[in-house]
This record gives sequence, structure tokens and C-alpha cells, in this order.
Amino acid sequence: MSGGKELVLETLRLATSQDAEVLRPAEERLQEWETEPGFYSTLVEIFSEHSIEVNVRWLGVLYFKNGVDRYWRKTAPKAISEEEKARIRCGLLHNLREPVPQVATQLAVLIAKIARVDCPREWPDLLPALFEAVKSDDQLVQHRTLLNLHHVIKQLASKRLAADRRTFQELTSQMFTFLLELWRSQTEAFLAAVGQNMEVMVPCLERSHLALKILRKLLIHGFKKPHESQDAITLLESVFDRIKILLTFRKQHESNDHVKTISEKYVVLLTKVLLDMLENFPFSYLQFIKPSLELTTYYVFTPAGDGLLFERFTVQCLNLIKAILLCPEYKPCKVVEDTKDPQTLEAFRIKSQFFDNSVLAGMCHKLISHYFLLTQSDLEVWDSDPEGFCMDVEGGESWKYSLRPCTETLFVSLFHEYRNALTPVLMEMVRSSHSPVDPRDYHGILQKDAVYNAVGLAAFELFDDIDFDQWFTSSLINELKVKDSNYRIIRRRVIWLIGQWTSVKFSPEHRPTLYEACIHLLSTEEDFVVRLSAAMTLMHSVDDFEFDPQQFMPYLPTIFGLLFNLLKEAHECDTKMQVLHVMSFMIEVVGVGIQPHAAPLAQYLPGLWKESVDHNMLRCAILTTLVHMVTGLMRESEGLHDFLINIIRISTDVREDCHVYLLEDGLMLWLTTLENTAHPHESLLQLFDNMLPLLELSTENLRLCLQITTAYTLLCPQQFFTKYGSRLIECFNSMLKDMKSEGIVLVLRSVEMMLRVQPVEGSTLIQPLLPSVMKVVAEGDQYPMVMSMYLSVVARLVLYAEHIFTWAVNQTAADQSKTPDAVLEQIVNVWSEKLSLVSPEERRKLCGLGLAYLCGSGWSPVLKVWPAAVTAVAEVVFDVTMEDSTDDKLVVNGGRLGSPEVYELETEHVLRRQAVAQEDPVHTTSLRVFLGQQMKRLQQSTDATTIMTLAQDLEDNCKNLLEEVTVAS
Repeated sequence: MSGGKELVLETLRLATSQDAEVLRPAEERLQEWETEPGFYSTLVEIFSEHSIEVNVRWLGVLYFKNGVDRYWRKTAPKAISEEEKARIRCGLLHNLREPVPQVATQLAVLIAKIARVDCPREWPDLLPALFEAVKSDDQLVQHRTLLNLHHVIKQLASKRLAADRRTFQELTSQMFTFLLELWRSQTEAFLAAVGQNMEVMVPCLERSHLALKILRKLLIHGFKKPHESQDAITLLESVFDRIKILLTFRKQHESNDHVKTISEKYVVLLTKVLLDMLENFPFSYLQFIKPSLELTTYYVFTPAGDGLLFERFTVQCLNLIKAILLCPEYKPCKVVEDTKDPQTLEAFRIKSQFFDNSVLAGMCHKLISHYFLLTQSDLEVWDSDPEGFCMDVEGGESWKYSLRPCTETLFVSLFHEYRNALTPVLMEMVRSSHSPVDPRDYHGILQKDAVYNAVGLAAFELFDDIDFDQWFTSSLINELKVKDSNYRIIRRRVIWLIGQWTSVKFSPEHRPTLYEACIHLLSTEEDFVVRLSAAMTLMHSVDDFEFDPQQFMPYLPTIFGLLFNLLKEAHECDTKMQVLHVMSFMIEVVGVGIQPHAAPLAQYLPGLWKESVDHNMLRCAILTTLVHMVTGLMRESEGLHDFLINIIRISTDVREDCHVYLLEDGLMLWLTTLENTAHPHESLLQLFDNMLPLLELSTENLRLCLQITTAYTLLCPQQFFTKYGSRLIECFNSMLKDMKSEGIVLVLRSVEMMLRVQPVEGSTLIQPLLPSVMKVVAEGDQYPMVMSMYLSVVARLVLYAEHIFTWAVNQTAADQSKTPDAVLEQIVNVWSEKLSLVSPEERRKLCGLGLAYLCGSGWSPVLKVWPAAVTAVAEVVFDVTMEDSTDDKLVVNGGRLGSPEVYELETEHVLRRQAVAQEDPVHTTSLRVFLGQQMKRLQQSTDATTIMTLAQDLEDNCKNLLEEVTVAS
């Protein structure tokens, strides 16, 4: 590259500056050089020179690493040349004496990224070179080689193609034995130096740790059946002893932070080996089920672990027990007795023998009386950061990493698997903690809290063992009234417990008592954590099959006001989301009943929206709340339009970064707003500017986008078509050319609504679409659902705008170099054949009306297939005629056309849709009468000879049809 090494080095030095005026030009220059030949070779020279400043070398490695992602692959634009890559690979292999650990780690990651692309084909000497270097007597070289080998193996193990996996298995067979021996020798060297020489001990421990990391990847990804390899078995057998030794070693060196940290990482890594093996090869793990259970329960559930345990190891042990408990391969099939796998039976036998009643009782007692107890640090967080405390105790995936959720999920798993053995244990603990606790007895309060926690977690398992109604009325409700500060722990736990049981076993007649209790617990004088727990219990009680809105309505104003106060007092976004979710859910459930109480929330949300500019998840919660609020307020929501339109615009604008998170909720709010709007206005109409780019994307939100388009068509057709009609049809035309069946149906429904709302203007508007529509109908090879929609559009065109239908036929004929008569005959022929497949009934009648009109036209191409067409229409006549009558069952004679579905509110949109349906030919015209009229029209425009011929042909198809048609006319 132009400029050479010195210029690049000087620019890198400038790029490490803290001065933005110096930093920015240097970064821009480095960015320009990214595609220059020789730039990356120069970087290798710079970061390989140990005399250069560390931060400059480190930055050089980072720039190189980013370059690998962009320009290393052969197919990449402006890719690095093969000659330069060869020089770079050679230079990188000479970097195994890097003295700075941070730079060494980045170098290892860099080499691994290249290895994932080039190894073994383009870089066959990488692994042999590392394999040779790892045998070096130089401790630094050996450590750096192991570090590189770890990252390379990690990358190669992530490749999933069959050929790559075979290559990795071959690599494992070549390396595993040596690395296992290296791991053992380094571990023994470390153990020999324990208590003697710290300078020897720590490097040995680090190298042993790296070797184990490599072995873990090779074990899981390099063997088809690990239990068939003696080396793999040896590794797993060694893990158990190493855990015991390392725990003791960690305890002895607690005062040395570095040693303590690496020994903790080492112990956790050893447990990860066991967990990975169990997850990936459960049957290979059979012989290790019992040692695993013995090891974990020995440390976690007996006094032997006191002083040796640390949180991450405890979590790993509990997760290992749970993984063995829940492993599907260890559970015999209870349905087909003869097909039980002997390995499954053996695993089940081992588990059953280990988990006897005494072991289970001990585990249950220890979990509840020790691990479930709130600690002093928990209570300090409760006081100093109540919102943080509430978030910390939430579930999700936290059980994998955090102690409390981990113990709770293990307890639930144990209870589910061994319900009969554990129920008496838990019931005895409930009885022993049933009496009220002195608020000054802190330990008694914590014990009661733990027991109540267990009863809540096991609620579904205890359905037949606890009379919760009796417990609620005789005891729990009274505990909520104890106002002592220490007793907040019990108040919070009791209201949480009730929430867990509301969907399990809680009588409807006790709901009012619960609502009153929640009102007291939501008051501003109450502890914040208790208030938040009460809010969540309210949501559980509302989200229940037996929930009675009428029973709840008297309490709604007070509860909603208290929840609103809680929302305003919350500072953290997560807490605001939680409370907002409760309120949103409540609004959804009570529906229009929220109208008198929504004003304060409606006034508060605009401010909250502004505050949450950097918190998209909170904004999603606001959008969801507004959807429910607009639904409940119905047309009264028009008073919120200024705010609603603004946030819809932001949420659905593809130019805004936040649209990635907010789009779906924003579209839902847009649709709901339109559906509840009675009076359109310019700002609402202009919002559609956001829609056209979304339609062009044809995303997974297409259905919502087209529902919004239809809502505009019904709300303000004239203004909408004038402003957006031609661009919309152009967009539809483009979409239909490359779209699956479901998408085509959705687009054509929107097109059909345009015709229904404004038949004449709509027919003119959709003209650009028609040649392709006619072509599809003439070919007739679409699925029935799709064909139904195409025929519906053509039928409305025939009924509303015959001249445009004729133009479309002529245009299609010209495009296909056919005569218009040939195209029309093909269309009518397909129409006649497919009419019986059209659904639903209303659509079939519509298509019958269109075909009947053509049958009466007298056009010669139609007359050629006239008998089949009339027969097809006659079949529809019979389908839509009432029994024992000649009336058309789809015709509405006065009054309103059907009510909406039972779940559908009579929104403005529903009323508009019904009004359009009232005027639809399907509901205003009798098909029997219409067909008779068309036959009369045909008779008047056609000579008698032709009529007789047609009649004779028709008689062959349907002997009595002419007589019925004559009577109808």
C-alpha cells in the first residue's frame, strides 16, 4: 500500500488519542486504507513488533479483526488477495510469544476467525504448527499456543456441515489423547506446587484450565459415541475428583483474588463438561448419573458444602440435578410397555434408587429452609432499590445463572416428579408455620415467607391437598392486615401466593374480598414492593376463566386510580412496563367500562412516551395500552388523535430506527384508531404516506397493512382514492407479480373493497391491474381460494362497469396476440367450471350474478359455452334458495344486515362495513330473479333460431331449468 509501515504506525498512534480533533481524521484515514492492498500485511508487522506501545498494537489487532469479517472471504467485495493472505498466515504463526495477555487474546480470536474460513484447505499447516508448539518447554509459548488452540477449536466446532463435522471428528481422534495427557500433567504440576511456589502454581493452573476448555469442545463435538472412547471416559471420571480438589484449593486461597477467580472459573468449567455431556449424549452419561447426584447433593444439601460453596458452582450443581431429573431419555414410556429402551430403564432405576424418600425430604427441607430464605443482602436491596429487587426476582432464563430462580425451578421439578413423596413434607412445614408470627421474630418471618413461596410454586401439584378458600378466609386475609414494617415480607408473599392460586383453586365468591385487600395494599402508604406484588395478583385474578367483569366493576375506579399512582411513582422502565401491562390488561378485559376512568392515563401517556425515547420496549407497552384504550373508548378516542397520530407516524416510519421494534404494535394502534374514527381529517389521511414503503417491503405485517388500507377505503373513499389511489394500485400491481397465494388473496380483498365502496370510480382506478387479472382467470390454474378472489373482482367489474370489463378483455387479447372473442370465451369457460369451487356462499352468489349477466349479453363467445354457464349459475340458484320457498336466503328485505360476530364490538368501522354490505348486489338482488331477467334480455336481443338451439343444448344439461327460469322471470 502507498504510505508504508511508518505512516500506518503513526496513524494508529493518532487513532489512540483522546482528542477528538486528532482521533477522527486518523480513523477516517484507516477506514480508507481498509481496501488498500498490503494494509493488513502492514498491520501484522506492526502488532508483531513488541517494542511498539501496547495500545497501538492492540488497536492494530482490532482493525485487522474487523477486516477479516469484511474482506477475508474470496467472495467478499474488494477481498484481500490470495498472495497477501498467504503472507499474513505465515506472519501470524510467528506470534506465539506475545507478552501482553490482552493482545494475545485478541490475536487468538483473530487467528480463529481466519481458521474458520481457511482451515484445513487453505491453511493446512495451522493445526500441525499449533500442535507442535504446544509441546514446547517454553511456558509462555505453551500458554499462548493453548490459547490459540482453544479459540481455533471453538470456531471449528461451531461448523455444522456434515463434511466439517467429519473433519472435526478426525481432528479429535488425532489430538484428544495428547491434550488429555497435557491436561493431566499440568493439573498434577499445579497440585504438586500447591502451598509451595505460587509463581509455578498459577501458570500451571491457567494452562490446565485452557487445556480443559479445548477438551470440552472436542468431547462434545468430536465423538459420535463418547462412551466408546476410553479417553473420553477417563476425562469424565477425572472431573469429579478435580472438582473436590479445586473447591478445597479455592477455600485455602480465598485471600488471593486472582487465584480465587481462576479456581472458581475452573470449577464451573468442570461442571459445564458434565452438563454438556448430559445434554448432548444422555445415554453415554448413564454411568455418571449416580456420581453426579452424589457429588452435587453432598456439597449442596449436606453440611459438607459449608464454606466450600460459591454461588456459580451451586447454580451449576442444581442445574445438573434438574437436568438429570427432566432428561426425557431417562423417563420410561408409560404407554407402550414393550418398547422401553433398556438404557432408559437403567437410568430410571438409578434415579429411583437415589431419590428415596429420605433424600427427597432432606432436599425439600434444605431448599425451603435455607435456599428460599431472603438474605440480608436481598433485604438491603429491597430497602435501597425496591424496583431492582422486584426485577431481580423475576423468572425468564435467570434460573440458568442466578441462585434464587435456580433453586425455585429445581423445587418445582422435584415436586412434579415426586409429588407423592414431597407433599407430606411440605404440608407438615405449612402446618408448622400456620400460626401468626411475632413481627419482631425476623427468622420466623423469613421461614414463613419461604414456606409460602414453596406452596405458591407447587400450587398446581397441591390442588387436592389444600383447601385454599378456607385458608384464605381464616388466615391469609388476616395476615394482610398486619401493618408492622417487618411484616411487609409476609404481606408481599401472601398477596403473591393468592395470585398463584387464583387460577388453580379460588372461589368466585371470594373475589370481592381479594379486590378490597388489593386496594389496601396498593395505597401509597404501603411498601412499594408489596404494592407491585398486589398489582400482579390483580392481573392474575382478572386473567382467569372464572373472572366476572360485573363483580369487578364497582372496584375498577379505585383500583385503576391506585395503579395509575403506582405507575407515576415508578422510576425504572421495567417497572413502568410491568404496571402498564397490568393496566393495559385490565382495560382490555373491561372494554367500554373503562371510558369514565381513562382520562388521567390518557393525559399521562404523552409525557411517558417522550421520556421513553431510548426505551423501545417501554414504548411497545405504551402502544399496546393505547390499542386497548382506543378499543374501550371507541369513538371518544377521537379526542386523542393528535397524540395517537404522532406516535403512529414514528412507529411505522421505515426511516426511523425504532420502527424495527415498534412497527407491529404501531400498525395495530393505527388500525384500531381508524376503526374507531367517525370523522376523517387531513392529518389522519396523511399518515398513509408511511404505508406505501411498508407495502413495497411486503413484510410479515402485510395483513395488518392491508387491513389499514381497507379501513381507509371505508372511512374516506373519495379523498383516499384521489390522494393515494393510483400509487396504491401501482404498488398492488407490482406485489401481485411475485406473491404467494395467501398474499394474493389479501391484496385482492382490498381491491374488491375499492369496487364495493365506489363501484364506478373504483373500476376506473383499478384498470392497470385488470389485464393481469384477466390473464389469470383465463388460465384458470390457481388454487380455489385464489381463483375465488380473482373471479369476484371480475364479477364486480361485469356488474358495475361493463365497458371497463370489455376494455380489459381487449387489452388481454392484445397482450397475448389473441382475438378478444377467444379470450372472452376462455374466461367464461373457466368461470363456469370453477364456480362450484368458489366459497363462501356469498362469494359464490356474487360470481353467479356476474356470470348470469354475461349469459344474458348475447355476445357470440359467451353463446358458445352458454349451456354450461347457465347450468353453473342454476346450481348456485339452488344453493342460495330457501327450502320450501323461492326466496333468496342472502337477500336482506329491510332492516339491518346481521349483527357483528359475538366477539366484535360495533365500532365505526363495523358499521361502515355493514352499510356497504347493505348495498351489495349479493344482499339486494335475488339470483333466481336476476337470471330470469337476463334470459329475457337474451331473448330480446337474439334471433329465435339461436334461442331454440340454446334451449335444446340446455335441455341436455338441465331438463327443467328453462321452465323454472320462465316462472321466475
